[in-house]
Amino acid sequence: KGVLMGNWSGNYSGGENPGSWSGSVKILQQWKSSGFRPVRYGQCWVFAGVLTTVLRCLGFPARMITNFNSAHDTNTNLRVDKYYSPDGSYLEYRTNDSVWNFHVWNEAWFTRSDLGAKYNGWQILDATPQELSSNIFQCGPASLVAIKEGDVDLGYDCPFVFAEVNADEVTWILDKDTQSVKKAATDIRSVGKYLSTKAVGSFARLDVTDAYKYSEGSSEERETFQKARDKLNMNLMPRVTGKFEVKSRPEVGQDVELVLQLTNLASAASTLTANMNAWTIVYTGKPIREVWKDSLALTLGPQEEKAFPIKISYADYQKHLTTDNVIRATAVCQVKEGADTVVLKNISLENPTVTLKMPNQAKVGEVLKVEMVFTNPLAEEISSCLLLAEGSDLLQDEIRKEVPPVKGKETVRVCFEVTPKKKGAKQLLANFSCDKFKDIKAFQVITVVD
Repeated sequence: KGVLMGNWSGNYSGGENPGSWSGSVKILQQWKSSGFRPVRYGQCWVFAGVLTTVLRCLGFPARMITNFNSAHDTNTNLRVDKYYSPDGSYLEYRTNDSVWNFHVWNEAWFTRSDLGAKYNGWQILDATPQELSSNIFQCGPASLVAIKEGDVDLGYDCPFVFAEVNADEVTWILDKDTQSVKKAATDIRSVGKYLSTKAVGSFARLDVTDAYKYSEGSSEERETFQKARDKLNMNLMPRVTGKFEVKSRPEVGQDVELVLQLTNLASAASTLTANMNAWTIVYTGKPIREVWKDSLALTLGPQEEKAFPIKISYADYQKHLTTDNVIRATAVCQVKEGADTVVLKNISLENPTVTLKMPNQAKVGEVLKVEMVFTNPLAEEISSCLLLAEGSDLLQDEIRKEVPPVKGKETVRVCFEVTPKKKGAKQLLANFSCDKFKDIKAFQVITVVD
């Protein structure tokens, strides 16, 4: 009789795409009206949204936390291991570890008489538990203070949560002949980025990264990491660098332009081959389809850095991009004179925007005309277009409007009406979908007067 059923398959027949939900009210109402059968479907942000509502109804101060580049450490070693073949192919079968493009959990505020007053305050609860804890899929309540201070021996899944925001990412190269592995890269900075929640009293993003860990790479952060590993009887890993840079803002429908920057840290020249590829992935990090592949051979002089432009065309990825809009680029660099290295970057492509236009003034009981504006950025026509709109105290029921096909580069305008029932700041939410773009959301705060 759980409230929500999870689904990460990409096939959401028999239910709703997790990205289509606009709030927890409809989910909880559907759950009750169906006789407490699980609502289909949810993913982490949906679970966390519903849990926020339930916690607040029970009297707990609660908020949602989004962690970007969130580690999923399956063997409690505070490390995410990734394996590649020399030609750049990701060997998913070698490990269950992964880095999610983002993950969403909850914090609830309460005292910890079981742990001591030092650990009072925000406690982490994950409504999307990824591993068994005491033989049950559960996670938390882990004290936020314990996570920042590396006190991973306190239980309540502290090691798992600590790794989500602070794990080292280690890349290995598999020798296909001997089946032995060689460490190619260690990244201590990639996991746990821009931890965010909604600010109180506004729709701004509040960064709470400092509440979870000391500044990345600082002596305090490394000491805390070492403390956590000592508690778990582990050793630190060394560091290797390399990076992709995005040349321009990546957008769905456009070519993705990158720059591969390679730096020779040695005092002598290095000869290497870089085997590069790109995969579409889902936000959990699971690869879906290889969409591009290339290689280059080069020599770098002592302490030399070189930049190599890369283009992944829209034609390469358009049929295989998931609704998460993420492409992972990798370069496995086999160095003739020494250790290999791997460069990796997840690229989030932005959907085109939807704009809501309306008069500045809204009054209780008076009809307000709203116009949705969308411009098709593609050269080709989009079809199966649907606009959904909802808003508490603005609309009695959800508005559904089918929109005719939109030709390439053309703009479509769809009008509808709302009638405010109460004064105050009200939020109107729109959701536009078509065959090429799914669940593009826009919201507008409307100030309603008597």
